[in-house]
Amino acid sequence: MNAKVNISNRAGASFPVRRMDFEFGEVPRYWAANDAGLTHFMTTLSALFPEGEQFFVDSTRAVRKHPKLSDPDLQREISAFIGQEAMHSKEHLAFNSSAQSYGYDIRTMEQQTGKVIRTGTKVLTTLLKPFGVTKEMIDLTGTCALEHFTAVIAAELLQNKDVQAMFNDSTMHQLWMWHAVEENEHKAVVFDVYTAIYGHGLKAYTMRAIAMIIAMGLIFMTQSYFTAQLMKIDGKLTWKDSKYMLKFMYARKGFMTRQIPELLDFFRPNFHPNDSDTDQLLADWKLKLGL
Repeated sequence: MNAKVNISNRAGASFPVRRMDFEFGEVPRYWAANDAGLTHFMTTLSALFPEGEQFFVDSTRAVRKHPKLSDPDLQREISAFIGQEAMHSKEHLAFNSSAQSYGYDIRTMEQQTGKVIRTGTKVLTTLLKPFGVTKEMIDLTGTCALEHFTAVIAAELLQNKDVQAMFNDSTMHQLWMWHAVEENEHKAVVFDVYTAIYGHGLKAYTMRAIAMIIAMGLIFMTQSYFTAQLMKIDGKLTWKDSKYMLKFMYARKGFMTRQIPELLDFFRPNFHPNDSDTDQLLADWKLKLGL
């Protein structure tokens, strides 16, 4: 591990907050399989994280004092969740800033991501207010959906050796694997917050189903647009330069398509994030990464 690690257990939560300090100064231009398409695909995912994870934190803080969240164990989990997400934002911001040296305006992409989030939640709040749906509910259910998405991607990263092999830079490998471990450590926190407040009834289920559909659509469109922008900057927005990435990600057994069944699992009425047992996977990876 080429990063200093400071760990806090956040007053007894079931998972710790690790403060990481990665150095991105020597990350090569094409750090994923030496391929522009794969590198830009992953870089634009990173561009989504700072604003996305701030949204997760803000959504959870907005309801934290709700009387149905008085359980001290859940409060400790919320504290640790907020701490981990803050560290993810910090490290991805640092990487995104380093990508600027190659002429990629990732900062603008971060700002555009924030605009997409704010516009989407504002429109839904206006449309659903007559049905008694609050902004707090919309924000929290959106966070539930997006947390499921990130946890599923993270589990695939930790399990799929072909995906792990694409990292030809050790710093980027460690960044993504550390992030993947923590996404699965806290994958149930916001869902538990949501169900504690809103329950498991038809309204709560309908809202989270709608949130997943909208969130997946917005992520796909935004991230695809960002990837095309970076490919264009490099003069590689061509079929020849994009086909490897498209096959790797979207072929029948591609990185993203392999995850569709698990993503759809979110639509089960009795779904819970911990239905997918990743405990041993996390234990193995924490040992490998020295966490």
